[in-house]
Amino acid sequence: MTATTPLPRRLLAEFTGTALLVTIVVGSGIAAQHLSPSDTGLQLLENSTTTVFGLGVLILVLGPVSGAHFNPAVSAIDWLAGRRHRAGLNGRDLAAYTLAQVTGAIGGAILANLMFDQTALQISTQHRITSGHLTGELVATAGLIAVIFALARSGRATLSAVAVSAWIGAAYWFTSSTSFANPAVTIGRVFTDTFAGIAPASTPGFVAAQLVGALLGLALVTGLFPTATPPNRIVVPHNDPSSD
Repeated sequence: MTATTPLPRRLLAEFTGTALLVTIVVGSGIAAQHLSPSDTGLQLLENSTTTVFGLGVLILVLGPVSGAHFNPAVSAIDWLAGRRHRAGLNGRDLAAYTLAQVTGAIGGAILANLMFDQTALQISTQHRITSGHLTGELVATAGLIAVIFALARSGRATLSAVAVSAWIGAAYWFTSSTSFANPAVTIGRVFTDTFAGIAPASTPGFVAAQLVGALLGLALVTGLFPTATPPNRIVVPHNDPSSD
């Protein structure tokens, strides 16, 4: 039996990684507002560039512990794709990962607020719910899942840090929603009324679009790699969690 990483260590990695990801997204958004107050395009460039670099580092550092999901949609597809072959996360781990990711995301937003001397706990007033935004979230999340699982199923999961970061960076610009593509990050961003925030009323639609997009991404990967055994090393190679 493959040596395993204990669940508490994996949850710590998922909590920390998701918290820092949201801190990076929100913090760089606040900094961009300060540095370029009259140029929204430059703000988005500063925000997206910081996110690309930060996400890549987090995947490299924490991936060997938990797989660097940082995203309930990724964890859910890992569980769903692995059920037939008893690979990937089991149901208990999926619930635990999701809780760690969501609480980490909320904590990350609060931390970013504090770093920039803002009120710690805020509620965003930025309404983003349009049909275009929802379509953008569907596309961004489907693409994210396709990138992650295509690399894993083709034996190239070690490239995920670069490929995932590149996809998110590109989707910042070609989707109308600026590519949240992550239910936990979406919930976390409710708690900052800054550049990266999203109003509570917009959140259910975003999360629903992300989950549908995740399923579409899995369907695409299944069509492209129909005979591949679902991996148990998403996002990057790590110890098999299914036998804890």
